[in-house]
Amino acid sequence: MQATADSSDIDHSNETPGQTLNSIIAYDAARAGNQGWFAMTRHLSAARVCAALLMSLLLNAAFAAPPTARSGTITRPEVRSSTALVVDAKDSSVLFARHDDAVRPIASITKLMTALVVLDGKQPLDEVITISREDRDGARGSASRLGVGTRLSRAELLHLALMSSENRAAQALARSYPGGLPVFMKAMNNKAGALGMTQSRFMDPTGLSSGNVASARDLVKLVKAASDNVLIRRYSTGERYTVKSGKYALEYRNTNTLVTKPDWNIAVQKTGYTQAAGQCLVMHTRIQGRSVVIVLLNSFGKYTRVADARRIRKWMESGLRTTT
Repeated sequence: MQATADSSDIDHSNETPGQTLNSIIAYDAARAGNQGWFAMTRHLSAARVCAALLMSLLLNAAFAAPPTARSGTITRPEVRSSTALVVDAKDSSVLFARHDDAVRPIASITKLMTALVVLDGKQPLDEVITISREDRDGARGSASRLGVGTRLSRAELLHLALMSSENRAAQALARSYPGGLPVFMKAMNNKAGALGMTQSRFMDPTGLSSGNVASARDLVKLVKAASDNVLIRRYSTGERYTVKSGKYALEYRNTNTLVTKPDWNIAVQKTGYTQAAGQCLVMHTRIQGRSVVIVLLNSFGKYTRVADARRIRKWMESGLRTTT
């Protein structure tokens, strides 16, 4: 008589857990012959049944996807920026943080503070200001389409500074402040202190100075304060704006492409870049019905900061798990 292999010698590696259990039962049924279920169960010992069930449970546990994978939840956003912070704007709870207490240059994120101080000064927004050589020299090293002699209202200059990060516009706003640039800079740092921005310092109104520094935690406070002002909200999120410079019309566009996307709901935003600061982005936005402030500092590559914002949004939409 030909020897019959035991069921434990059969290769089950290509079977699912359920198929493995069925194979064992079917094999033992065959060994029991045609004597029916009763004969088979007599042959299939209690120990073999227990072993088969245990094998099935273990295999199921090994091959089953974890709950987060089955539901599509991303455990943390894979951001590339050196500093990243996501905070609930209502209760200030931290949803995600990376090096949020590091003090870094903030480039043109500075202009949100510039705008707050200008508006606190309550000077007429329709007052015309002329771009001077002093404004050109103060923003030296940066490109500008506002030539010396260009005449624009304070409101127009503020709009360009917030939407398109126009450095000469920011410089002219500070210069025309009561007491001039020195008083304006003192007001910027006093405003930072009033907002509780204890790790911040401002050296110029444009952000070109690497001495303009803050932590991500401080910038959340700045963004929330800026969000309380209707003009900052409107100017910082406009898609495009045209001003007259002499005989010419100059069209400016927003430095943050996300404001043009209909699926983004952005209340306030500001971009920034210098070699010292890297690419920077701050936003007050709404994702999944939740109002959040996003801070991204020292991103490498032109598109990384926007890509990081999208990764954070995807993480939140997948059903975020708070991580710091």
